Amino acid sequence: MNRLEYSWYHRSPWLLLLTPVSLVYCGLSRIRRVLYQTGLLARHKVPVPVIIVGNLTAGGTGKTPLVTWLVDFLRASGYRPGVIARGYKGRARHMPQPVRADSDPLNVGDEAVLLAGRCGCPVVVAPDRVAAARALLEQDECDLMVCDDGLQHYALERDIEIVVIDGDRRFGNEFCLPAGPLREPPGRLTEVDLVVVNGSGGPGEYPMTMLAGRAISLDQGIGPRELASFDRESVHAVAGIGNPARFFSRLRQAGMRLEEHVFPDHHVYVAADLDFGDDRPVVMTEKDAVKCRNFALKNSWYIPVTIEMKAEFGARVLDLLARGGSAAAAVAS
Repeated sequence: MNRLEYSWYHRSPWLLLLTPVSLVYCGLSRIRRVLYQTGLLARHKVPVPVIIVGNLTAGGTGKTPLVTWLVDFLRASGYRPGVIARGYKGRARHMPQPVRADSDPLNVGDEAVLLAGRCGCPVVVAPDRVAAARALLEQDECDLMVCDDGLQHYALERDIEIVVIDGDRRFGNEFCLPAGPLREPPGRLTEVDLVVVNGSGGPGEYPMTMLAGRAISLDQGIGPRELASFDRESVHAVAGIGNPARFFSRLRQAGMRLEEHVFPDHHVYVAADLDFGDDRPVVMTEKDAVKCRNFALKNSWYIPVTIEMKAEFGARVLDLLARGGSAAAAVAS
């Protein structure tokens, strides 16, 4: 967590200096939204339902695990889902780009490669979500698409909007960028279809429970390792994600003794980043691992995460799809 992000969630008084800029940001955000709502900026509809999984804050909240859960749930419910995403920090010269489990994360983004490996469905990335959606339909006969992030990308019409909130940090000081973490004011929640909280939710919110799986070795010749086998073992804990503290807490709950190594979200690793000068295990997130898998690292592991959602959440998603989306999503688009 950089200094600015730390300040958002600890209500540092110096951020008051940035409030004039935040007011401008918030005002421009509202104007842009109105322009789409009134049709002055064009909206584009694709011939299959679109589910947006987004957030109101900058940084990670748990959107990608929820996208994975939705794809599995919708497939089990009889749909043929596909996924579109921005491909954040991807350097491919031409977009849209299809993504496979073995794609280079430098070209298409780390989260997209993770999704392709975990979802087992077509994945396409592009900063232009409309272009990504059309490319997905051209390459595969999916009958529904899930958009990882994109709540504020109103050019793509959507049938269902889902917002994911970090249950520990919520909205910080509740200021818009740059004085706070918000991309849009908290009132936007009243217009979305479903609010999911990574952690314990409040009234009207659906809790999302993270479950850590067995540790997977970056050396394909070594089998998985139970987390309990790390009990009392000293490890190098590596995280380049939006909220590293949550990951580190999970490792401590498994009994590990940590030396923490925090990198920026979406960090582009080089092998030297993970050379800590000893033979202790290196334990990282799955998002980090997709960028480190070709480093020939020894005694290095990642922890895949799955989630649990209450049955009521899945039932509500299916109900909204059966009704063709909701009034909230229609207003938002």
